[in-house]
Amino acid sequence: MALLRCGFLSQYTQHHLLVFLLTFLSYALLHASRKTFSNVKVSITAQWTPSIQNASLPILAPGQVWNENQLFPDPQEATLFLGALDTIFLFSYAVGLFISGIIGDRLNLRYVLSCGLCCSAAVEFVFGTLTEWFHFYNVYFYCSLWGLNGLLQSTCWPCVVAVMGNWFGKAGRGFIFGMWSACASVGNILGAFLASCVLKYGYEYAFLVTSSVQFAGGVVVFFGLLSSPEELGLQDPAEGEGASERDEDSHRPLIGDGEEVDDGIDYSIQGEEPNKKPAPIGFFQAFCLPGVLSYSLAYACLKLVNYSFFFWLPFYLSVNYGWKETEADQLSIWYDVGGIIGWG
Repeated sequence: MALLRCGFLSQYTQHHLLVFLLTFLSYALLHASRKTFSNVKVSITAQWTPSIQNASLPILAPGQVWNENQLFPDPQEATLFLGALDTIFLFSYAVGLFISGIIGDRLNLRYVLSCGLCCSAAVEFVFGTLTEWFHFYNVYFYCSLWGLNGLLQSTCWPCVVAVMGNWFGKAGRGFIFGMWSACASVGNILGAFLASCVLKYGYEYAFLVTSSVQFAGGVVVFFGLLSSPEELGLQDPAEGEGASERDEDSHRPLIGDGEEVDDGIDYSIQGEEPNKKPAPIGFFQAFCLPGVLSYSLAYACLKLVNYSFFFWLPFYLSVNYGWKETEADQLSIWYDVGGIIGWG
């Protein structure tokens, strides 16, 4: 089995490895920045309310905090608003996936992906860092920024999946994509680690670090990612697979022993034009494909549980069990470690 797997991997070049790493890095960095908001909810709640609940933060007089922020009268209302921000983000992210898929089919995937990474990093910097530095707290401004962030982050997933499909095709898709799918969990671990390291200086620095790393990743993707083998003049994996199937068909006898002459295969020289890019399908065409609805519902149920832990596990450990926020962030890493083992 090991020799077979080594032989299978030998068909890939350094370009395949680079595409694998860059797309893996792109989605990992996106999840790292997304995880930051989950890891600093206790600090944000303390900053937005007159009562300081986090012992790791400097103790300020309630009147001083209230006069500076004046956003929510108590932590309960701040928590509800954080939940509303999660809802806004996920709703805009879901809507953006449809839009990003359409855009990715019509524009260069590298441009769409790098633009989404860099613009999302800029929005996160404004949301978590710039507003704190200028002591600007506004509910409507936060809602607008986080909804925009959901739209921008939705560009990543359709693009990286399309790029991986362009390079790796159907052969070995289970093994390759099985390893690649760990990118989300790796990103969560990276985000929790970075946030826990700088959280003692203030939650704004957690946003600063992760958004800066994400922006740098977007720049690397812009200059280093090749969206398809055709950009190097190489053969598309799908065309190669189709060619191998045609070669097998060409070696079949026209008339075999005990076989019918008409085997349902078109041997005519007329066929589809080579190198012709298929036209993108519409939403309803994709929805009617076999298995799309059932797999979508199954994945939605999985995401329901996963995002509950993703968004609220550190906050729950801190509020309900009195853990320090940094310790809760570090413990939540193990959930994603289990996710990597499960994906593998």
